[in-house]
Amino acid sequence: MRRPTIVDIAKAAGVSTGSVSYALNGRPGVSEPTRERILAVAAEMGWAPSTAARALSEGRVGAIGLIVDRPAQVLGVEPFFMQLISGVQAELAGTGTALLLQVCEDREAEILTYRRWSAERRVDGMLLVDLRVDDVRVEVVTRLGLPAVVVGGPGGVGPLPCLYSDDDTAMREVVQYLAALGHRRVARVAGPPEFAHTEARSAAFTAAAAEFGLEHAEIVHADYTGEAGTKATRRLLAAAARPTALVYDNDLMAVAGLGVAHEMGVEVPAELSIVAWDDSVLCRLVRPALTAVGRDVAGHGRQAARMAARAVAGSPVADQATAPAELFPRASTGPVRR
Repeated sequence: MRRPTIVDIAKAAGVSTGSVSYALNGRPGVSEPTRERILAVAAEMGWAPSTAARALSEGRVGAIGLIVDRPAQVLGVEPFFMQLISGVQAELAGTGTALLLQVCEDREAEILTYRRWSAERRVDGMLLVDLRVDDVRVEVVTRLGLPAVVVGGPGGVGPLPCLYSDDDTAMREVVQYLAALGHRRVARVAGPPEFAHTEARSAAFTAAAAEFGLEHAEIVHADYTGEAGTKATRRLLAAAARPTALVYDNDLMAVAGLGVAHEMGVEVPAELSIVAWDDSVLCRLVRPALTAVGRDVAGHGRQAARMAARAVAGSPVADQATAPAELFPRASTGPVRR
């Protein structure tokens, strides 16, 4: 079926094409009743603005780019990114802007994609996720002149605006909660050490462990996959003086850790308490249900998309904090068995 044009709308509404153009673009030149009649006719005919025409007239292509440096098989089962992407997509859809998503499995390929998208004018702006310590992408995107928002921070983002979370407060609350239950040997199965949020959580974990008198606070690093969570948990629970509580940096590793505890005959929560970061349906489906730090991840995605839209429009964008995380105690945590 042929796409309706402003000529078709003009004929159907009994007005000139100039009047249709004024009405559809929100410009003066037509009376309000005429504008409303034209808009009604356009809606009835299923008219939508041409993204190609808009790109020519405004210098924009109507797309925001997002590159995720994770293996595709991991991304497909990780609830965090699925929720974040759904939030971004939901916000952009209301503005007629598309989300251009690409998965890369190494940093060099990601940077090459930024350069290619800029040269080919594939996107109007970018969202940067998984901020690294001393992240080279910040300088690359800045030099390319691409409007961008970093989902992470607040440090290490250079001149770019960022959307950041207060992980310090959330981690302190987790450690305080476990200490109140009598736990003095706590281990954290963290994400990759090069991520800025991993470094921030590690610093907060160490500080809180000292504040609340933990005898032993250990950090081991993994890659967010269930397999890595399984291996890390086996090593920790096989130790002579094993921890009585484990804190995981994502839900997949926490669920895998719960499986290892069952496998090794370690009763949860009587002998081992488990806390997951980023509450999801996975945390609520397993038994015992996992205590988790919950955040509105989809809401974070919508907030990041709004910031990116403002940056693309040339408006000043200040750093913003996400809504505070909340600890949801469930059946996987309990007092230390004396």
